[in-house]
Amino acid sequence: MEYSEKVMDHFANPRNIGEIEDANGVGEVGNPKCGDIMKIYLKIDNNKISDVKFKTFGCGAAIATSSMATELIKGKSIDEALKVTNRAVMEALDGLPPVKVHCSVLAEEAIKAAISDYYRRNGIDPEPIVGKIGSCCSKDGGCFAEEN
Repeated sequence: MEYSEKVMDHFANPRNIGEIEDANGVGEVGNPKCGDIMKIYLKIDNNKISDVKFKTFGCGAAIATSSMATELIKGKSIDEALKVTNRAVMEALDGLPPVKVHCSVLAEEAIKAAISDYYRRNGIDPEPIVGKIGSCCSKDGGCFAEEN
């Protein structure tokens, strides 16, 4: 499996790793049966993401996509962060092998889950703004984007 230099760099030197004690938005996505679990912590001030951290349990591609996703949303408005797609994460990393595309989907969902949590904590129903948060993993534990 071939990884880009950017994927290898974000895996070996992940940015924004850790957690934020006083986060006002936390999102966790994934499935232990798949092996990838991502948790993103947001600090939002005046509608801007002033700080973002992540903790990921998973493969190198999961760590790299988490790292890149946090870089893409740091300092951005909530609306800008919601526009970050799995495709944007993959492009920023110069691509992912097809069997690892689900990692970028998890990164997009983790951002949305954290923003949804922020809205809920502020008494706002997030679904009309953020949409439903799915999962790349089916109920039986298989990942849709993985080769079987």
